[in-house]
Amino acid sequence: MRRAPYAAHRAFIAPADLSGTVLTVGLGYCLIELGYYLTYDLIEALLLALQPDWIAAFFAGSTPLGLGAQLASFGLLAALVALVVRRLHHRPARTLIGPPRLALRQFCAVLAPLGLLLLVLEFVPPWWSADALHTVRAPLIWGALLPLSLGAVFVQIAAEELLYRGYLQQQLATLFEHPASWLLLTNLAFGFAHWSAASPLTTNLQYVIWAFCFGLAASDLTARAGTLGPALAFHFANNAFAFLLYGEAGGPSSGFALFLFAPETLGEPFTSDAPAGLDWRLALELLLLGLMWLAARIGLKR
Repeated sequence: MRRAPYAAHRAFIAPADLSGTVLTVGLGYCLIELGYYLTYDLIEALLLALQPDWIAAFFAGSTPLGLGAQLASFGLLAALVALVVRRLHHRPARTLIGPPRLALRQFCAVLAPLGLLLLVLEFVPPWWSADALHTVRAPLIWGALLPLSLGAVFVQIAAEELLYRGYLQQQLATLFEHPASWLLLTNLAFGFAHWSAASPLTTNLQYVIWAFCFGLAASDLTARAGTLGPALAFHFANNAFAFLLYGEAGGPSSGFALFLFAPETLGEPFTSDAPAGLDWRLALELLLLGLMWLAARIGLKR
């Protein structure tokens, strides 16, 4: 008999059963988001009082220290998730992950093919132009910073996965039986969390679409696996390659990048010269997401 694709999900969401209603889940999510925004205001106030010169580097992530501190601050988000789960839903935060040993094994099993895929794709056209390359960070320094860089990236992605594929997905799946309900609601929240008031409407819409599809893939892997391990590996591989390889010199989130390009040569994601409409790069990014999802499933064997 063929095994149901989401059979393992039942055990994963079991700790959340009978621990919340739609109202309490909505309240919990709002408290987490509000608390996180307030902590950012507090961080800005402290930097302004103690070290004003660090504010730009922290919020832009344009230096190793600035980007490291920015990503590490997601630990506060993880702490807020744990607090809400404990106080509002009366269960320990470890239940957001699933069985720890199984989660670790699945994390490693998925990370290996994902890393190989992304490495291979670096040699596939279209290639970036060396003419726009501004500088290459000293390899020894970049390598020495790698443990701290990877650690900071992991803190960031772990916090987001605990909130969305852990807290929201578990709670919503106990309230709505059909997978479409919790898949859509969880990842609409994840998608719109990537909305930026400073960006044009078309850019925002495309980024939200990409983030929504990314979240769907991560939720699907979580439901197939019964732990947060594969989603953590999926998110970690994506963000590690994004942060560690390329950036614009002095630009946003460039603090860990090995290859630094001249300012305004890489361009913003999902932007084009067209006044309206979807950028072709969105289709390319969604294709890459599909390949990553397939590689993850191969590693997971589900």
